[in-house]
Amino acid sequence: MNTNAEYDQIIAKARRIFELKMKDYGPSWRIMRPQTVNDQLYIKAKRVREIEMTGENLVGESVEGEMYAIVNYSLIGIIQLRHGFSDDVDMSADEATRLYDTYASEAKELMQRKNHDYGEAWREMFPSSLTDIILTKINRNKSIAAHNNVTLISEGCEGNYFDMLNYAVFYLIKSSGFEKK
Repeated sequence: MNTNAEYDQIIAKARRIFELKMKDYGPSWRIMRPQTVNDQLYIKAKRVREIEMTGENLVGESVEGEMYAIVNYSLIGIIQLRHGFSDDVDMSADEATRLYDTYASEAKELMQRKNHDYGEAWREMFPSSLTDIILTKINRNKSIAAHNNVTLISEGCEGNYFDMLNYAVFYLIKSSGFEKK
């Protein structure tokens, strides 16, 4: 098990999805306000939880696809926080992809630090626990947004986006079969 290599493979696939979506839509998400990004994350994570709890998937789209969407929407959330949202598409696809790469790199560095301190505890967790933690982080961001993005003691929305991204990557590592190799 090589967390860094596994992480890189998951991020590479997420980035490829991001690139293809950018070819289809461009950075149309630039108009999303923070609560909209949080709601997009919510519907993805909520669907995963429903499938985990019921065992039924009537839409047919994969749980893994939803987790890749969580990775990408988390990075979009970070971009929106650091660069603000816009009333129109004010960024090129190349600029959006450059920012994606920058913040994905920051997420990996954070993962490495936390993974060191926590001893890869996520490997012993149930995938459903990772889903629940992601949903908790989303609800935290919704609460923070309701308070005009002002926090008294917590790390704020950006930290939650980085954590959601990393928990989604861990979920994907666990579900991809890396651990069985």
